[in-house]
Amino acid sequence: MAAIPDSILKLVQKPARYTGGEVNSVVKNKNDIFVRFAFCFPDLYEVGMSHLGMKILYSLLNKDPKVWCERVFAPDVDMEKILRERNLPLFALESGDSVGDFDIIGFTLQYELSYTGVLNMLDLAGVPVRAEDRHELKNLVVAGGPCSCNPEPMADFIDLFMPGEGEEILPEVVALYKEAKRGGWSKQQYLAEAAKIEGVYVPSLIDVVYNEDGTVKEFIPKETATVPVKKRIIKDLDKVYYPESFIVPFIEIVHDRSMLELMRGCIRGCRFCQAGFIYRPLREKQAETLAKNAHDLCDSTGYDELSLTSLSTSDYSGLNSLFDKLIEWTERDHINLAVPSLRVDNFNDELMLKISKVRKSGLTFAPEAGTQRLRDVINKNVTEDEIFGTCSIAFKGGYTKVKLYFMMGLPTETDEDVVGIVDLLQRIVDFYYHMPEKPKGKAIQLTASIANFVPKPFTPFEFEPQDTREELHRKQELIKSAVHSRKISLSWHDTESSFMEGVLARGDRRLGRVIETAWRKGCNFDSWDNYFKFDKWMEAFVECGIKPEFYANRKRKYDEVMPWDIFNYGVSKKFIINENKKAHEGVTTPNCREKCSGCGANCLKGGACFEYGK
Repeated sequence: MAAIPDSILKLVQKPARYTGGEVNSVVKNKNDIFVRFAFCFPDLYEVGMSHLGMKILYSLLNKDPKVWCERVFAPDVDMEKILRERNLPLFALESGDSVGDFDIIGFTLQYELSYTGVLNMLDLAGVPVRAEDRHELKNLVVAGGPCSCNPEPMADFIDLFMPGEGEEILPEVVALYKEAKRGGWSKQQYLAEAAKIEGVYVPSLIDVVYNEDGTVKEFIPKETATVPVKKRIIKDLDKVYYPESFIVPFIEIVHDRSMLELMRGCIRGCRFCQAGFIYRPLREKQAETLAKNAHDLCDSTGYDELSLTSLSTSDYSGLNSLFDKLIEWTERDHINLAVPSLRVDNFNDELMLKISKVRKSGLTFAPEAGTQRLRDVINKNVTEDEIFGTCSIAFKGGYTKVKLYFMMGLPTETDEDVVGIVDLLQRIVDFYYHMPEKPKGKAIQLTASIANFVPKPFTPFEFEPQDTREELHRKQELIKSAVHSRKISLSWHDTESSFMEGVLARGDRRLGRVIETAWRKGCNFDSWDNYFKFDKWMEAFVECGIKPEFYANRKRKYDEVMPWDIFNYGVSKKFIINENKKAHEGVTTPNCREKCSGCGANCLKGGACFEYGK
């Protein structure tokens, strides 16, 4: 049942965001439930409902008859205004109950600019935003997701973090909560026991000491806590839980389709990519398992599109076999197969034909840099010949709309590298019009999305300074002035929000005061350009006496203790340092299938990493 009456729903945009009752949503009898879990996504319904991790964990937790996991999303500004004016609490979609009624309130931290959203949702629920102000076992606030690899900026607000894979660790955290609730434990007793679970980080049980220059000196564990905290992973993806059904929304969402996870991890080692390192080692699902998962999902949801998702989908070793199994019925049932993550160096005629078997759409590739020198620096391991070879295959196959992803502000980048983006795009256009096999009567359209590089923890570039906002603006103008073709269109990331992302990504727990101050000044939905209030963030830094440039624009020494060194994510610090040195030398590292480079991630599962990719 909806928590909000129709009279209010009529006043807001997209009321279906707030009603619940969707196909495949889980409703239970509250009298049968012992633990209530609010799964919170600190962004709009359309964004949160597109997230695969939430779909998996929602179904997994609800398998337990004594646990009821419900969904909570951030209300849009129109609904928030009504909730605050009428003193109505933030509510869960399945029951309509206030989030303040739940035992555990869990957040997934997918991107740094959602942090103020976490505080806003807690406040809307009537739950104190600071962990130290929540004294009872009830309303335990937990968090996971990729941003948990450096949880320190949110340490003041979250009771415990789970930096590893949720299917492995979340059931243990919930099981311990059951024991605590039965036994009448205090919140502190629970946290002390939870800290003993491998992969759980309790910030209140760790003291941080700083050097005079503001860098971290050391971590001092208290009571039952130990350092470093080791990330938990699923070792065998064929045995891991995967839902037979997804909730089908009443309104269109960002990724409105069935999603099939082929593998976790990545063999590539691109030096800018955090996901490529924190999700190591590579683990694949068997094609038979995936085919069954796909059929179950399409049957239960009615979706006519199936997305094959991974960090680098075309690196899945059984892709051709999987396509053959899927096409047997997707072609008959008119279900489109989407492959959103393609590599320039392994795109071929066979793959193209299979992708376009049912319905042809545009293709997307990511050269990331416009010159070979810079592609070697970032370890993209893609040559210009491979780029043009891929374009040739795509154009011959009838594709004329191609999107390419690039980054700007990469380490060692020169103006020649920046202009090289446009030069590469123009040469692709020229290449198309000189092809005798090009589609007749069709014009080419290249769209280049240019992101601002943000250094992230657990990458070889974690030591590098981020380009200043002024320098990024200058480079944007440089690119604009170099474009002379109507066949090329450009899109940009906002430099101010990229700067804030850079600050929060490598921040420590002293930023908690800044986050709270910015939120109290009205910051929320920071990842949305129309809501982002950069001036309020800057005011917050001044009021807290903290310089954001210290976190974003400063080069780190190799021996500096990082805020995220409290974790063991498998990849060794020695490997990360060596990769940084190789970047500055312009030396590449082969992918994991070619040669094991000894990153150390095998410590999480035993055996050589590349064996999982065979």
